[in-house]
Amino acid sequence: MPQTKTETVTLNLEEARNLCIAAAIGAGASEETAISIALAAVAAEADGQASVGLSHYVDYLEALEAGRINGKAEPVVSRPALAIYLSDGQGGAAHTGFDRNFQEIAKAARLFGVTVFSQKNAYTCGSLGYFTGRLAEAGLVALAATNGPALVAGSGSTKPVYCTNPISLAAPAADGPPLVIDQSSSATAFVNVRKAAETGEAIPEGWALDAKGKPTTDAKKAMKGVLLAFGGARGANVALMVEVLAAGVSGANWSIDAPSISEGHQTPGTGLFIVALDPKLFDPGFETRMREQLDRLSSQYHVHIPGPAKAVARARSEAGGIAIPAALHARISEFAARQAE
Repeated sequence: MPQTKTETVTLNLEEARNLCIAAAIGAGASEETAISIALAAVAAEADGQASVGLSHYVDYLEALEAGRINGKAEPVVSRPALAIYLSDGQGGAAHTGFDRNFQEIAKAARLFGVTVFSQKNAYTCGSLGYFTGRLAEAGLVALAATNGPALVAGSGSTKPVYCTNPISLAAPAADGPPLVIDQSSSATAFVNVRKAAETGEAIPEGWALDAKGKPTTDAKKAMKGVLLAFGGARGANVALMVEVLAAGVSGANWSIDAPSISEGHQTPGTGLFIVALDPKLFDPGFETRMREQLDRLSSQYHVHIPGPAKAVARARSEAGGIAIPAALHARISEFAARQAE
């Protein structure tokens, strides 16, 4: 039986942002929170990261509706030292506290050379590179780590103890897009396994175990089992490092203690750790040297450099908009329609 082409809807980026803002408000968010999460989701979609773009945005809308995200939360930010920003998300979105303090964080990094933003008690943050990338565009080198509910087995274990625990590093480079590395500690992101389960596709070996702790390529069985870290014990150790920074330092829930992001009414209460530094205080020629090195790696050694492809995708999206499945557009529009009720 021939496959039918999935019907799509094309939106320019402003239309996509407005739709997503309206949907979040319709789901119970304040305008501030709605803007924060909508801009992040549309940016991910525009950058070609559909798995953490508008399809993942539905998770946010459903979490707002169920109370897993407190849409009216007012993050509380304190500064125990001039270069440290501690945020309590109050059960809200991960983005709001960071957005409120973005300019101050960048200013402090330039003034003191380095600054840290550490957050607890918030929902998961989607694309982690969205945070580091913005700091890189402001001329800063940024390292970020975040956690979430347990999905990944630890070294020697078949039980979930970590989330996919991504880590991201971004760095500015002269006359071009920044370097933006954003990767999970697991062999793949959870959303990729979930998508495969929904479509009935097989997943590669090494991604997951089933509920009995046996290796599986069946995504539906993987959803009932546990994901695996990349590179075995080394990847699991990276997940633990992320856990220390994101949950340990911030006082957030350890992944093993975090409530689900897709069920129930409790916030996962997870953490976010970001350190930003001004490379020009270390080496005034950093951005030029960074560009030269990235160009050399790419042209002479054929190394894939993370970051430029997102910039190309973003430029394409700015010119031609983004095409999303019609069913996804309809689902987001359902929430947006509530704004006027």
